[in-house]
Amino acid sequence: MDDEVQQPEYEVGTGMLFVFGRQLKLFRERAGMDRARLGSLTGYSASTIASFEQARRIPPPKFIDQADEVLQAGGVLCASKEEVARAQYPAFFRDAAKLEAEALVLHVYATQAVPGLLQTKEYARAVFAMWRPELDEEVVEQRLTARLARQEIFSRRPAPHLSFVIEEAVLLRPLGGEAIWRSQLEHLMLLAEKRNVEIQVLPHSRQEHAGLAGPFTLMEMKDGRRIAYAEVQGDSRVHTERQRVRELERTYGTLRAQAHTPAESRALIEKLLGER
Repeated sequence: MDDEVQQPEYEVGTGMLFVFGRQLKLFRERAGMDRARLGSLTGYSASTIASFEQARRIPPPKFIDQADEVLQAGGVLCASKEEVARAQYPAFFRDAAKLEAEALVLHVYATQAVPGLLQTKEYARAVFAMWRPELDEEVVEQRLTARLARQEIFSRRPAPHLSFVIEEAVLLRPLGGEAIWRSQLEHLMLLAEKRNVEIQVLPHSRQEHAGLAGPFTLMEMKDGRRIAYAEVQGDSRVHTERQRVRELERTYGTLRAQAHTPAESRALIEKLLGER
C-alpha cells in the first residue's frame, strides 16, 4: 500500500503558530517590553508584533532569531523556527516542501502552470490570486514568500540536478497578462542556461502521451531514497513504496522521450516570445 503522509493541520491562527505566538508574548512580557519596544529592536511595527503573537502572520526566521536574542529566550523561540517556517505552505504541501529542499535530484512534470520552482514573483502572485476559493491577501503574500524561498534550491551547493517536462499548453496560457507572461518565458530561458537544469516542452502535436494521469514530482534523496509526490485539487500524496515510485519513474522517462529536447525547447520558447 502507498504511504500517505498525514500533515498536521495547522494554519494561520491555529496549532504551531498559536503556540509560538503565546511563547513570544510570554517572553516579551517577562522582559517588561511592550510591542512597540520589541518592534523597534527587531525592525517591525507594533501591529506586526501583535499579528505574530495572535498567529495572524507567520514570523520570518530572521525575526525569530532576533526576538530570541532580544528577549533572552535561551533558544526556545529558535527551536520552533523550522515548524513555523513549514506553516508558510498549505497543509497538503508541507512534507513535500521539506523533501524538495533536501533532494539531490528532482524531476517535475507540469500540466497546468509553470512549476513553482520556475515561476517569477509576478507570475506566482497571479497564480495565487486566481486560486478558488479565494485566498485572503495576507495568505497570498505568505504563500508567495514561501514559493520564492523554495527557489533557493538553485543556489544550493552541491547543486542538485533539476529537470522539468512542461506541457506546451502551459507556455501558451498568458496567466496574469501579456507582460507577466513574457517575463515568465524570458525567465525560463535564463534558468535553462544553468548546467544543472533541463527544461523540456511536451508539444501538443504529439499523438502519443504517457502523462494523461496528471502531474507529479520525483525526488532522489541523499540517503538514496526515491520518492514521488502527486497532487490534485489540494489532495496530495507522498509515495515511498518502491513499486509505485518505479512506475512513475518509467512514466517520466517516456515523457522525456516524447518531449522536445532541451535545445529544441529553448528554441520553441524563443519563437513564442518572437511571435507575440
